[in-house]
Amino acid sequence: MEINQTLPLNYLSLLTLPAMAPTLYKPFDKLNFSKQHCFLSGEKLQSPEEEIAVFPVWLMQEYKLEDQPFKLLDESMSTYKDMKLPCSNLTYKNGVELLEEEIRAAFLQGYDSVVEIPQTRLFQWIGKMIYGILFNEIRIGIRQQKANNEEFVFSQSLIHKFSNLHIMLQSMIVPVEFDGNLPWTIQIFRIDSKQDLFNYRDEINTLTFSLGMKDFGIVACLQDNGTNGLYHKEMLEKINDNPLHPIQFEEVCGKFFYSNYLFNRLPEYNIMPTDDAIYIEAMPLRGMSNKPLFDIWQNKVYGQVLENFWKPWGLILFEIIKDPENPLSFLFDQDGNLKPSGSVELPSN
Repeated sequence: MEINQTLPLNYLSLLTLPAMAPTLYKPFDKLNFSKQHCFLSGEKLQSPEEEIAVFPVWLMQEYKLEDQPFKLLDESMSTYKDMKLPCSNLTYKNGVELLEEEIRAAFLQGYDSVVEIPQTRLFQWIGKMIYGILFNEIRIGIRQQKANNEEFVFSQSLIHKFSNLHIMLQSMIVPVEFDGNLPWTIQIFRIDSKQDLFNYRDEINTLTFSLGMKDFGIVACLQDNGTNGLYHKEMLEKINDNPLHPIQFEEVCGKFFYSNYLFNRLPEYNIMPTDDAIYIEAMPLRGMSNKPLFDIWQNKVYGQVLENFWKPWGLILFEIIKDPENPLSFLFDQDGNLKPSGSVELPSN
């Protein structure tokens, strides 16, 4: 099914003359990650105080995350509140603030409101956090290489992927139309839990994200053109709108994180600026290769992923893949039927 989503925003008129076509900011072309420029528009900032938190203030306050440790890729530690992004007042007022108000209102109400959020808005909200983490990681890498008198080296495939993410994020502040298949997979699940658990995960290289809070969970693959949703179509049809126990939701997350790791294409997008909007069209993934879109699923590796997601319940790899052909599942019974959330028997720690 083809979906066309348009975001008619008036932000551009604040930056340019009415007759000018929308323009895109491309920091990856010259690896410009200075805090003197807005992360999204590229505007020169007037003050160091023009910045925003990577993680929304309302979310940090809701779950008391401000001073919680956040581990970066170089093993150094930051805190949630110390992760910042340079952001112009104009970008904040006309893009970020409006988005945060919309997401906050829905998230605090729970699942029934979250499923009503347009997918493009969810993508923008998730993508802003992922890009914010990435921005901080890149700055650390540049600083470390400079200290060692070495040139900062960045994988061309990652530059390609992250640059596309940044271009799509600019749909917050310039009119963008996504033609055909949307560039992402975003799935929302109902969670059956007596406690308001908060669980955030991301994998930057594959642009994979999960979040569980209140009575809902979200899993997102930000640049797969919807293929992970198709890969797990049977599972998603069985789950449908049924509530999941938290351990079941984490199992779903493990499946998506692993399948997106197996996804072996680097998506290409046809980006066409016009006088009215910027059109982004996902190109066919198969390209010149007859190779399947996903590498072969290996239960041992999948079990290692699950071990990480199931840490709160103390499960170890040996228990998960005791039967190598049939890894442990709290989601489905031996006949492949969905287990009701209320019937899940948790492991005894």
